[in-house]
Amino acid sequence: MTSLRPDHFDLDDARDQPLSLCGKAFRAHMSGALYWPAERALIVADLHLEKGSHFAARGQMLPPYDTRETLRKLASVIDFYNAETVIALGDSLHDVAAAERIDGADIETLRMLQADCDWLWVTGNHDPVVARIFGGHVVPGLTVEGIKLRHDPRAGAITHEISGHMHPAARLVMNGTALRRPCFVGNGLRLVMPAFGAFTGGLNILDAAFEPLFGNDGMAVWMLGQDGVYPVATRLLREDS
Repeated sequence: MTSLRPDHFDLDDARDQPLSLCGKAFRAHMSGALYWPAERALIVADLHLEKGSHFAARGQMLPPYDTRETLRKLASVIDFYNAETVIALGDSLHDVAAAERIDGADIETLRMLQADCDWLWVTGNHDPVVARIFGGHVVPGLTVEGIKLRHDPRAGAITHEISGHMHPAARLVMNGTALRRPCFVGNGLRLVMPAFGAFTGGLNILDAAFEPLFGNDGMAVWMLGQDGVYPVATRLLREDS
């Protein structure tokens, strides 16, 4: 197994998968975005725009195309669902100085995306301030139909919450082959979203950092694959070696 592509899936149907949270229906997309059909809203987390230029300024050269690639991917998902609202759950910018480094062409792309959508930036630990040049509306968090949308998940037996921040990833081992990919992780009451940005890493969901969120109550996992997003049995998951 070299990719997450189970034989029993129709690849055209695997681009997104149904996901239920507190009785409300969502669609988990292979890009790492979450669509809320009843609200016509697309939710993304941890874009980390201008991460490449942040590290380049410190002498660690990364390809300077992360912002462009992230916005291209975001545009594709907006079009896929014809979303009317975009909600970015914090750490959309890698740091508060991103506005000083972002290319004008990328700002133009962002403005074109915002022309057809209501756009909400939820602040995060990397971007407690979002400069006006990025447009949209800036909020510390919001509640929609009883669901709290925030950057940093609250510890404990929390319900009705969608968050980011943790960059969840899962390591699947099957037939002697290991595959590590970003993932959605939830328990029907709360959901932690994968990082959407091009240069974002991931933390294994079996790491102790996830224990305060899900405890021993069990969790459901949807891994992002090359051609779709796939529910995966947690018994097949392993810690990083």
